[in-house]
Amino acid sequence: MDISTLFLLIATSGIVAIAYIGYLTWRILKEDEGTKEIKEISGYIREGSNAYMKRQYSLIAAIIAVIAIIIAVFVGPLVGIAYGIGGLCSSLTGFTGIFIAVRSNSRTANAARTKGLGKALDVAFKGGSVLAFSVVGIGVLGITSLFLLFGGYDMSKAVDVANTIIGFSFGASTVALFARVGGGIYTKAADVGTDLVGKVEKGIPEDDPRNPGVIADNVGDNVGDVAGMGADLFESYVGAIVSSMILGAILYQLPGGISKVEWVLLPLIVSAVGIFASIITGFTIRGDPATALTRATIISTVITAVISYFVMTNLLGSAWFEPFVSILCGLIVGVIIGETSDYFTSNRYSPTKRVAIADQGGPALGILTGFSLGMYSVFIPIVFIAVGELIAYSVGGLYGVAISAVGMLSISGTVVAADAYGPITDNAAGIAEQAKLPGEVRDICDKLDSVGNTMKSVCKGFAIGSAALTAIAFLVTMTQIPAFTQYISEVGSLDRILSILNPKLFAGLLIGSAFPAFFTGVVVLAVSNGANKLVDEIRRQFREIKGIMEGTAKPDYAQCVTIITTNAIKSLVLPGIIAIIAPLIIGFLIGPDALLGMSAGAIITGLLLGLFQGNVGNTWDNAKKYVEAGNLGGKGSPTHAAAVIGDTVGDPFKDSSGPGLNIFIKLMTITALVFMPLIIQYFI
Repeated sequence: MDISTLFLLIATSGIVAIAYIGYLTWRILKEDEGTKEIKEISGYIREGSNAYMKRQYSLIAAIIAVIAIIIAVFVGPLVGIAYGIGGLCSSLTGFTGIFIAVRSNSRTANAARTKGLGKALDVAFKGGSVLAFSVVGIGVLGITSLFLLFGGYDMSKAVDVANTIIGFSFGASTVALFARVGGGIYTKAADVGTDLVGKVEKGIPEDDPRNPGVIADNVGDNVGDVAGMGADLFESYVGAIVSSMILGAILYQLPGGISKVEWVLLPLIVSAVGIFASIITGFTIRGDPATALTRATIISTVITAVISYFVMTNLLGSAWFEPFVSILCGLIVGVIIGETSDYFTSNRYSPTKRVAIADQGGPALGILTGFSLGMYSVFIPIVFIAVGELIAYSVGGLYGVAISAVGMLSISGTVVAADAYGPITDNAAGIAEQAKLPGEVRDICDKLDSVGNTMKSVCKGFAIGSAALTAIAFLVTMTQIPAFTQYISEVGSLDRILSILNPKLFAGLLIGSAFPAFFTGVVVLAVSNGANKLVDEIRRQFREIKGIMEGTAKPDYAQCVTIITTNAIKSLVLPGIIAIIAPLIIGFLIGPDALLGMSAGAIITGLLLGLFQGNVGNTWDNAKKYVEAGNLGGKGSPTHAAAVIGDTVGDPFKDSSGPGLNIFIKLMTITALVFMPLIIQYFI
């Protein structure tokens, strides 16, 4: 197959993804938005979400512009351009996802009111799919366009071009961290503050319109779990592709330095296969929500594996086996991570029920039980990631390690859709409560929301697992770039650099392992500060605005939104600066050896802490929902009060610091990769 045909097929998949977004948007906007009350509440959420997004991305745009100039001056102008475009594409996915999510929530609630569970599921999943196909469509088209624009059509230039478009991934990573952390701080400060006063102090239901913080809470679902998660998976998606393309260009060359086109473009081809598999999977979503969404991941994985087999046997001939097995490893490990998260967080299984039972003895026992089970939950995923990497390396070498990450992320179209479905149904449940819709409608929305919460947990497990694989791919790529090859010749050997007895590498390993813990502390403290301010404001309104509790006076929702927005915007800068500045300080002060060690240490502890926080937070949340479903005393019981406290403790873990670690470890590693040539030049 010639190079023109390959590029055409890849570009077609991206165009099809964008066209599918248009189709989904048309279908969603055709649905009736509902009653006057539904429209009014959805309007508040939409207004708050748009205001926050404009403030957040205005700040991010300024940061991106400054960093792009620095990269252009010190690394190269084309890398700086690629960086800016990567940031722009990441921002575009966030705004596309938010645009449809804040319009799908009301239509999901109204579908539940007029047509029942099946239609509401359909609308919510279509809304989530818009974000998902923005991620994969813009990702594939962005990388392909830049690769061609910078001269990648000539395979004698493939190494240089692939190294240049690493800037695209770097830009996506930078935006992702700021967006994920800012959105995460916003959503959990709003959630924790609203629950502490409303549910714990006043004893009113979640999403009760009398609570002044309720709209801020609903807004947070969108800016955190739609825009933030979309940016998260977008940067993993493009990072895995770009790192694999670099290795393909370096490791598979003909005489004369001409890279073999099939190995360079294979990551894009596999991603294109995943796009078509995810579109096909979307038409299977029906029936029981929990079964449908769990089944979707399996279907998408199987379709991708089968099509990839036929593509590789035709494209690579007798060399198909090694990359196919590596991709299969990534797909299987992704499913295992997701299923493990499902088991430890869904209230269908014993771990979550065990936490709820422990809540009968008070919040301390519920928190301790959840903490222990959260630690259990990291063992299986980490072991299987290690096994998957060993198999991928044994059959495919360094390229196999990188392409396994592409395999896992190839089904992002399905995984992100299932995740973005969660905040849409969460908003729909809130709208149903605030619009005082009939009990059966709220029951439908609550059922959809409960499944959405589990799917968010599955996606968070998938996100941190794919983050680890992508960061490992960056780490592997770092040792293969031309500048590092020159450094090896100066030092002696790669084995000497990577030796555990190398004091510089070991120092970097120790320092790198501490950064994820430091990052967690910074983010959780920011959530705590924001929640504190919101608690004071909600208490003030209950105290000073007469008639709120009786339902005769309207709370000042806008003031709560403003308080949380201001806190999130002020707090999002420091974590991102740490991720970018730390590798530069370590690299220039101690050297390239320490930079490698720092990246490895951050990956290991970031993976552990990210998996733990994402799982334990959702376990506490679903334990609360299990009690609220009428078990162990139901709502208003002492068990429920204990479960609410556990949920409140877990909120910043599962939606702020935990997911933020996905991007933190990748941004640290890709910063090291981009600036490694400059650091090496400084030392030699």
